[in-house]
Amino acid sequence: MFASELNSTPTNKTLGMMEQHKIPYNMNRYRLSFLSIWAGLLLCSIMGGCQGKSAPKGDTASAKVANQQSLNIDKKTRIVSLNGTLTEILCALGYEKNIVGVDVTSTYPASVRKLPKVGHNRNIQAEGVLSLQPTLVIGKKGEIKPELTQQIKAAKIDLQLFEMKATPEGTQQLIAQVAQQLNKTKVGEELNNKIKEQLGQVDKLEKAPKVLFIYARGTGTMMVAGDGTSVQQMITLAGGQNAISGFESFKPLTAEALIKANPDVILMFDSGLKSLEGPEGLLKAPGVKETNAGRNKAFITMDGQFLNGFGPRLGEAALELNKKLKESSSIAAK
Repeated sequence: MFASELNSTPTNKTLGMMEQHKIPYNMNRYRLSFLSIWAGLLLCSIMGGCQGKSAPKGDTASAKVANQQSLNIDKKTRIVSLNGTLTEILCALGYEKNIVGVDVTSTYPASVRKLPKVGHNRNIQAEGVLSLQPTLVIGKKGEIKPELTQQIKAAKIDLQLFEMKATPEGTQQLIAQVAQQLNKTKVGEELNNKIKEQLGQVDKLEKAPKVLFIYARGTGTMMVAGDGTSVQQMITLAGGQNAISGFESFKPLTAEALIKANPDVILMFDSGLKSLEGPEGLLKAPGVKETNAGRNKAFITMDGQFLNGFGPRLGEAALELNKKLKESSSIAAK
């Protein structure tokens, strides 16, 4: 992501020069010795150049990580994190004390909630970031506005943006990249091994329940998750199936679509259910009572960053959702 490409292929001109200087066996000894030495030196030079520029061995993902340029982090380094998942990774790598400011999605660990907030990651103003006098700003590719990027760079502050994908592979790649950048490769490997181990402990459910995720901010804002969302990925990892498909991202909740989907479980953020004033408020939403989830009051809530962050706690989150889905299934079976 931050490495320049390396060219390790000898040029046609160099190879042509070698080809042009083939020497017949019966030439005089002096000329043979001179040209042999010259050719040998040329070959060594070419081979030495190849070795100095060769790409790291291994698969493409490993090579990308290996090519990252390391950053020197010390006690004086002041970091502003513009993404909750990256904040978690920084803390897990041991750089919690270096963080001087975060965006509003940064809620874990609890200590970062006390730090100055610079706004929501998609609407951050440069003034708030620069006022914290950071030496390093970290964020997500495609999430930071171009003008903010220009202002940070114009202030001669190091800005590192990472690509993030809401999949187990994407999470592990992200952790490996950040760890490589910050000279914590071994810790990054330990975090990724823990994720793999925890995901391997997720129980396969006898029948995958239909799970509908509802994003709510009061009754006036209720959206359901479709295909290609991080929530859908988490539902699948935990052994469930998304109750609604056929559209990308999120769309407004309608009673007709809800009844047709007839989810076995409704999944929400803690804050979302709270904005509806609890389970009784959710039951008042049109169509909820007519679903299996509504009849059984099969409502699952989890912290938003925990469920949706796809960071170091990915395996832990999948295990917790898996456990809750099993509990809901056993209640519905009675």
